[in-house]
Amino acid sequence: MREISSEQSSIGWVGTGIMGAPMCRHLIRAGYCVFIFNRTKEKATELLSEGAIWCDSPAEVVRQADVVFTIVGYPDDVREVYFGPRGLLIEPEPGRIFVDMTTTEPTLAGEIYEKAFGFGCASLDAPVSGGDVGAVKGELSIMVGGDGEVFDSVKPLLGLLGKNIVYQGKAGSGQHAKMCNQITVAGVMVGICENLIYCRKAGLDPRTMLRSVGSGAASSWLLNNLGPRIMDGDFDPGFFVEHFIKDMEIALGESQRMGIDLPGLALVKSLYERASALGHGRLGTQALLLALEDLCGDENRN
Repeated sequence: MREISSEQSSIGWVGTGIMGAPMCRHLIRAGYCVFIFNRTKEKATELLSEGAIWCDSPAEVVRQADVVFTIVGYPDDVREVYFGPRGLLIEPEPGRIFVDMTTTEPTLAGEIYEKAFGFGCASLDAPVSGGDVGAVKGELSIMVGGDGEVFDSVKPLLGLLGKNIVYQGKAGSGQHAKMCNQITVAGVMVGICENLIYCRKAGLDPRTMLRSVGSGAASSWLLNNLGPRIMDGDFDPGFFVEHFIKDMEIALGESQRMGIDLPGLALVKSLYERASALGHGRLGTQALLLALEDLCGDENRN
């Protein structure tokens, strides 16, 4: 694979939401010429003011860019971006590299890989973890599947977006690794929220409790970052409840396909579905607390 540099290579970016916009910004600030598309142009306004170039479709992006990144919402969105009538994989020129950073189905990552290969192009599935904070700081954890030599060629770009970049194996392996991440997050999130409900009922000060628990065996990024947000009544999204439900559905579907049961994940998914039914689908994943409060009749966060 040829070397990728800001002097010789142009970048395409599709998806400028909570995660995509700050990630794309790192590439612009690194000096790359970046062509962008988003279904809602208004969400790309700041990036355009910083030097990004607007395209009217994914197909137009791939005509301009050597490497195209995508990060959208759901598997159906990924399919539309890649396989739709104005998609990336209609008739790309050979040599293009596609990097899908959406959390999506491992089988879909395989479909994209095969389709790209048929055009003489390459693809990587590279979902991320670290939320909006990690995206803004360029400190995401990135899990990558695809061909090793393609990963090596794109790794300098990924290094602008994350700190922990790990090649997992063949196409789809990045998505499988992300499912492992989400299974773990599900268990930790229900533990954090039940912890805080118990803490209040026991008459403890949550912030004082966190000083002990946050540096002990129960310490985690989620506890120390989302715990204080919950205490402040801050349920703004770093990652949407509805997107997390999607991820858990994918993990449970893959588990069923592999012939295994994950009862803990199924339980947490049902609790998040309760949060969504209460109208919290567009809040952050820490809004699980609101569903648990509704379930146990505890609504006092003071």
